[in-house]
Amino acid sequence: MKALILVGGFGTRLRPLTLSVPKPLVDFANKPMILHQIEALKAIGVTEVVLAINYQPEVMLNFLKDFEKKLGIKITCSQETEPLGTAGPLALARDKLIDDSGEPFFVLNSDVISEYPLKQMIEFHKSHGGEASIMVTKVDEPSKYGVVVMEESTGQVERFVEKPKLFVGNKINAGIYLLDPSVLDRIELRPTSIEKEVFPNIAAEKKLFAMVLPGFWMDIGQPRDYITGLRLYLDSLKKKSSPKLASGPHIIGNVLVDESAKIGEGCLIGPDVAIRASIIGWHSTVGQWARVENMTILGEDVHVGDEIYSNGGVVLPHKEIKSSILKPEIVM
Repeated sequence: MKALILVGGFGTRLRPLTLSVPKPLVDFANKPMILHQIEALKAIGVTEVVLAINYQPEVMLNFLKDFEKKLGIKITCSQETEPLGTAGPLALARDKLIDDSGEPFFVLNSDVISEYPLKQMIEFHKSHGGEASIMVTKVDEPSKYGVVVMEESTGQVERFVEKPKLFVGNKINAGIYLLDPSVLDRIELRPTSIEKEVFPNIAAEKKLFAMVLPGFWMDIGQPRDYITGLRLYLDSLKKKSSPKLASGPHIIGNVLVDESAKIGEGCLIGPDVAIRASIIGWHSTVGQWARVENMTILGEDVHVGDEIYSNGGVVLPHKEIKSSILKPEIVM
């Protein structure tokens, strides 16, 4: 079984972190974002993952070579010479996705984090006999999104409504699909949207079905949602009583500690530390009695001095912060 991950381009919304590495390689819960997806795909029997990418493919492949061996899964790239949207990359990677098995293949947006119930999705896809399955998730404010209107008992998708002013439903596209190979015959090799052009056509033929995603979901492509996604991920680990969570008298709340981390004597780690709603880049340090909050983002190799306050500072790589950042600003 195969899968395609829509990696995309420059990751400008997550700068300065993406100035150091491509967005899918930015760490999330102590490992690269994209590795969460690859591990979930491997666990349900996927043998080859194709990365649809138009930025730094060499960096991606070089980094993932070690994981390719460790996980026993083939990882290849399909490189775009121009942005092809969310459907064009499938047409470009057609030869990599099609084989003699006739099996359906997964498509995932690389920004999506969830519990990845992919085994259940395979069973759902087999049960309805349609051409395509999409995962949907419930949201509190559907007027901000494109809503998927579906028949509740069967999951058959009736139509899509973009940012509805009147309530038509509360389920949105979660960016995880399982598609029959025949779907590729519907896609031309040009910039095109799978959500706006391909799926509505399949739905009109009553061959598109939606499965409601159990558990949490978040698109973590921008800092505020990245932080929210991390909280949801940690909450999910707690509900499962996961051994990945740290424990001990120095830990408060849900905390992941990487094996490379060094925790000094007398330290207290948890939700009430002085780093709040912020992202600390690789090889960076935060001094004693410093306070970092309000979507502060430290790039790679940034050093915040003792007793410094950062209120929403976005600091580019290789900087030393010796004075407080009192209001949101970019430090170059």
